[in-house]
Amino acid sequence: MQVYDTPLHDVKILQPRRFSDSRGWFAEVFNTSAFSSAGLPAEFVQDNQSFSAKGVLRGLHYQLGKPQGKLVRVLTGHIWDVAVDLRRNSPQFGRWAGFHLRPRNESGELELLWIPEGFAHGFLVLSDSAEVLYKTTNLYHPAGERSIVWNDPTLNIRWPLEELGGASPCVSGKDAQGSLFESAELP
Repeated sequence: MQVYDTPLHDVKILQPRRFSDSRGWFAEVFNTSAFSSAGLPAEFVQDNQSFSAKGVLRGLHYQLGKPQGKLVRVLTGHIWDVAVDLRRNSPQFGRWAGFHLRPRNESGELELLWIPEGFAHGFLVLSDSAEVLYKTTNLYHPAGERSIVWNDPTLNIRWPLEELGGASPCVSGKDAQGSLFESAELP
């Protein structure tokens, strides 16, 4: 497995090795030993999967008390995935990075995104639909669930809305009521 740095410290792009033959291909997407050797968490406690239509924007989500690290993988479609550093002691506090994720990147390699605890996470579906699977390092904790509004002026995330042909993203009522970064209850 190849592990690549991103503009945000501790957020990583992972490329599992694929083994191909005339039947198709096989890849080991998660291995406790390989993750430990790479300095990544080796224990995940929950898998989540979502299906979303084009233009759906989920996020920016995070949890207090029981934060979740997330290993994100797109099974079908194309998303633009965003991580925001909420770690107050980080030199990158309040910074974000966005990543185009598909089942395989433009080079044909599998790609996963590792987002550690202490980050907000969200994504925008750019294809007709997308299925996203992510493993988490902690169980869902409803009492600690928080959200920052996707279009927060302080974060100024440059969502690729032009890829929606001028349409506004579709967000849940709960996400539309997310906090502003400046007043959000942060970890």
